[in-house]
Amino acid sequence: MVIVDPEAAPIAPATSPSAHDGLSRRAIYLHGSLAIPLAIYGYPLAIWLPPYYGASLGSLALVGTLLMLARFTDVFTDPLMGEISDRGRTRFGRRKPYMVLGAPCLMVSSWFLFVPPDGAGVLYLLCWLTAFFASATMIQIPFRAWGAELSADYHVRSRVTAVREFFVLGGLLLAAAVPMVVEILADGGAVAEVFSAMWRDMIGAFSGEIMNRVPSDRSALVRPVLFWLAITIIVAVPLLTLLVVTTVKEPPPAARERVPVIEGFRHMWRNGPMRRVLMIAFLVVAGESLRNAVSLFFIRDIVGIPTIGAAYFLYFVAGISAIPFWLWMGRKVGKHRAFLGTLGFVSFVSAANLFLGYGDYFAFFCLFLMKGFAFGGLQFLPLAMLADVVDVDSARSGGRRAGAYFAVIGLSEKLAAAIFTGIALNIAGLLGYQAMGAAASADQGVLALRLVYCLGPIALYSLAVPLIWSYPLTPERHARLRAGLERRAKRLAAAKKAESQA
Repeated sequence: MVIVDPEAAPIAPATSPSAHDGLSRRAIYLHGSLAIPLAIYGYPLAIWLPPYYGASLGSLALVGTLLMLARFTDVFTDPLMGEISDRGRTRFGRRKPYMVLGAPCLMVSSWFLFVPPDGAGVLYLLCWLTAFFASATMIQIPFRAWGAELSADYHVRSRVTAVREFFVLGGLLLAAAVPMVVEILADGGAVAEVFSAMWRDMIGAFSGEIMNRVPSDRSALVRPVLFWLAITIIVAVPLLTLLVVTTVKEPPPAARERVPVIEGFRHMWRNGPMRRVLMIAFLVVAGESLRNAVSLFFIRDIVGIPTIGAAYFLYFVAGISAIPFWLWMGRKVGKHRAFLGTLGFVSFVSAANLFLGYGDYFAFFCLFLMKGFAFGGLQFLPLAMLADVVDVDSARSGGRRAGAYFAVIGLSEKLAAAIFTGIALNIAGLLGYQAMGAAASADQGVLALRLVYCLGPIALYSLAVPLIWSYPLTPERHARLRAGLERRAKRLAAAKKAESQA
């Protein structure tokens, strides 16, 4: 499967980050911090945007279709951005210039998408969705590729990815706090009481006190939630982009940096672990997207949770606290086995949600926390696996093309999100579910929403299980692969030195 024979090459000795490549913890954490704003925009896009435009346009199915159409532009923009950032060579680095250019584009498109004028129609939503996705690609593809290149060590890469996903969850936690604060203020709380009210809501979710709440109309809060999320993005994106590009160095270029496009795609297609990770990521993101598309409706209308912001705040707190566990599990049993355990755990939680009814607050919050605990594993383990897969390509092509690989995996994830968000909203909408709530919806629409939320992810996860079960790139094989790459790098450096002295 790889040009460097993993069975013949000796196993490389374990090394610490500093001994292996000089990568400091400071650099890892600074680099990962940019994930905060990149996570913030994903939350409203998945949870809050469909209800808002579904109500204003009068059709959830239409919103789902527009999301799919806009996402399909990533078929062109993601591979293009990956190739450009892989081949680019400037005095500022390969990845940094495109991230700097993408920041203002993301700020502008976020504002117009999340804070539309009255009467915004189908064309408005489609155009700004497309601009938003293209802007996000300009930052996200170079950023992910850069992270894969920070270290060559199997376990250090896990740490780099885990730190980045820790910041992803931090960004999601911040994003969840915004609607939580909006809800508290709408219910008559004062600004000075926000933190005490947040604590009261979180405790009330488990004590049962939350059942006595008489909240304001939650459907009326979608627009102010989107407004304040847009403000949060506009502030965070430039600040953290500037911090990262000015404080973290890009690694030096490889001996053979540029690989011809056709040759590069031929190596990628022949990369067996890459094809497998691609399919795994597609199926898992598809399952999560089915759930996320109808999540707000399930929480608000099926279970009747009055504090949606508090629910997601607790969810992401659980996700952040679980990252050390999944990082330890990946080191202990291998990333792919830890990921398999994650899917099994999430499937159990999803199935249990099927038995919830209106008012089952305590049971819902327990299950939601359990799902949040697994969220960290779902986020970072596949990306850590992909960073290792790039080494297979390096062994064959002699180049370093993380940008192309993360562009392809990003495209796979985005297409999965687009297609299955559209499918979920179309199933619920066409069968009679209305964005205004269950009371205005047909019974079969409510049942369809419940089944999509609870059983849809399980069906897709089950297709990924055999691919993960027999995943070939174990820690031992990766160590052999890295040993072969390091020997080749030394030979090339020695040959270059001899040539310069001749």
